[in-house]
Amino acid sequence: MKLVIAVIKQFKLEEVQDALTKLGVYRYTVTECKRFGPQRGHTVIHRGSEFAVTFVPMVTVAITVQASFVDKIVDTIVKSARTGDSTDGEIIVTDIERTTHIGTGMTEV
Repeated sequence: MKLVIAVIKQFKLEEVQDALTKLGVYRYTVTECKRFGPQRGHTVIHRGSEFAVTFVPMVTVAITVQASFVDKIVDTIVKSARTGDSTDGEIIVTDIERTTHIGTGMTEV
């Protein structure tokens, strides 16, 4: 088993969801997050005051899959989340020792 973690721009989430659904992926977790990277933030003026925004709002999509399916998942996310900007996000793939479904108690190794 593998864990695919994709950190993507918030406005690309719906496109990624649609692409994953077409691929047959229906079970994953989405979490709002903030990312600090090479963009180093920007300045925002709110009610006449200037604020430095150093973190960019993103979402994290976490998917557990069989190892043989990882390349298809990664390719699908890259194609659907890419805007052409260098700050589009990143995808991390790591090993999973086991997963246990809480409702059924079924364990996968």
